Amino acid sequence: MSEFDVKIVDCELWFLPLVMRVPLKFGSEVSTGYDSTRVRITVEDKNGNRAAGWGESPLSPAWAWPSSDTFASRLEKMRVMCRKLAAKWKNFAASGHPMEIGYEFLETQLPGEYPQLVELTCNAPFDMALHDAYGNLHGVPVYETYNAKYMNKDLAAYFEDEQFKGLYPENFFVKPGKTLPVWHLVGGKDLLYPEEANGTEPDDGYPVLLDDWIKTDGLNCLKIKLRGNDEDWDYDRMIHVGRIALEHGVDHLSTDFNCMVSDPDYVNRILDKLLANHPKIFNMILYVEQPFPYDLEKNLIDVHSCSARKPLFMDESAHDWRFVKLGRSLGWTGVALKTCKTQTGALLSACWAKKNGMTLMVQDLTNPRLAMIPHVQLAAHVGTIMGVECNAMQFYPDASAAEAKVHPGLYRRRGGMLDLSTLSGSGFGMRVDEMNLELPEKEMI
Repeated sequence: MSEFDVKIVDCELWFLPLVMRVPLKFGSEVSTGYDSTRVRITVEDKNGNRAAGWGESPLSPAWAWPSSDTFASRLEKMRVMCRKLAAKWKNFAASGHPMEIGYEFLETQLPGEYPQLVELTCNAPFDMALHDAYGNLHGVPVYETYNAKYMNKDLAAYFEDEQFKGLYPENFFVKPGKTLPVWHLVGGKDLLYPEEANGTEPDDGYPVLLDDWIKTDGLNCLKIKLRGNDEDWDYDRMIHVGRIALEHGVDHLSTDFNCMVSDPDYVNRILDKLLANHPKIFNMILYVEQPFPYDLEKNLIDVHSCSARKPLFMDESAHDWRFVKLGRSLGWTGVALKTCKTQTGALLSACWAKKNGMTLMVQDLTNPRLAMIPHVQLAAHVGTIMGVECNAMQFYPDASAAEAKVHPGLYRRRGGMLDLSTLSGSGFGMRVDEMNLELPEKEMI
């Protein structure tokens, strides 16, 4: 082991329930709640010094695993997968920097029992905890370790590409600010107008209608969830949300077709009709997100016609940098990164994309609690087309009460921004020791 290398000496796992105050629609499925997975990994250096780090990420079957199998069955299978991965991590003998350990784990240890996105989602909190622990052990922010001083390999070793010789993730970072513009998710079940209410809406002090969210949080960026299989509904939804946005002075929109589209002409017709009839709304659309199916290799759709109209961002199909490379060849122009596919994988995808002229966004898996912190840190450091998407405060705002006492500006949106100024210290800057975290009984590994 070199001076900065670490090895894993312990791994702990918890499942924390999440109950949504309003339902959230992913594709053809509606979620009302699931778990988040919380992990603590302990690492050791060659001198026997130890430190722990934390990771957390939601287990969302509706997003990670579209299937005819029941929601409950898929969620339980994901829990079982997390327990299997915990045992693998606890006994994983690799040493080095978290990028090196995390990448070796991704390449050799995922069992391949379920779709890749499912296994990445289950693996993500372990990988994040490793990165956090590494920074904590060395007493530095982990984003200050993605360079030649701490890493044993440059990016050429991962990509097997000489254009990355001598380059490290740090070469692709921007200087993070103390604030980030924040996006609000307009879900397919979200209410736009008072007359849509039926009396079952939550009365908990948080907004329900879109215009109330805009006024309360000062929102300037709205992401519109669409159906992807109902052209008239999608077009009308974009007009209605666009008009509300114009009324309140919102500047930016994006559209998410939920991976339900199979023909680029579906997207093209909607965009062309919008440009002809509502040019102001069309011009507000900053990018179009993932209209097409998850499995890119089985759906080699040429999307150049879509990206000629608006920037087109991969999300669910961008499992890793190899898929980003394939997507670029098909006409995709951007990548929507998610920490729920692992910190290691997100950084590699970001570096490959930026080197090859693709733009970035950092998207949310409705990240609560500790999951919020690596999520916003990624957006702050890689540089995005516009801020970061954060919507846990829409669906389970009270879940993050302990974390919000230390980082209030992360768990509420004010003036259309998130405040990152409280993130400080080593690792991801979580400051977990200052939180009064209540944990359920630990899972047996």
